[in-house]
Amino acid sequence: MKILRLGFLFLSLALALRAAEKPTIDSLAWLAGTWSFERNGRVVTEQWMKPAGGTMLGMSHTVANGKTVEYEFIVIRADAAGDLCYVAKPSGQPEASFKLVRVTAREAVFENPAHDYPQQVSYTLQDDGTLLAAIDGARNGKARRVEFPYRKQ
Repeated sequence: MKILRLGFLFLSLALALRAAEKPTIDSLAWLAGTWSFERNGRVVTEQWMKPAGGTMLGMSHTVANGKTVEYEFIVIRADAAGDLCYVAKPSGQPEASFKLVRVTAREAVFENPAHDYPQQVSYTLQDDGTLLAAIDGARNGKARRVEFPYRKQ
């Protein structure tokens, strides 16, 4: 009986330690700020609020020829299992959620293999202080990557 109790205690401790290892929203604080770039006459601005209340709120705005051509509202929050998720609400499209699969002090990678495109969203803080965001995945059977080379504003 003592062996069963001891085994249960070790299992409980292992589960508690594993839960404690999950990244928190504060591990993404480096993403906060206003980021922007211009390409082909389009200005893309992405803004992230500091982590607060268990979430980070973000939005993206693309302007071409003086008109908004795209926008997106984003929230990063924990799901019911405590995993961080990137939930995007792009203009004219349904909401999509991507689970955090890797995070470091300078990188965050979110994935949703079941999503049509993209299946991956990533952010990497470069050594020069720029932010490389990217969306990756298969589209119409072909691998596609789109990069967003942001500079902090």
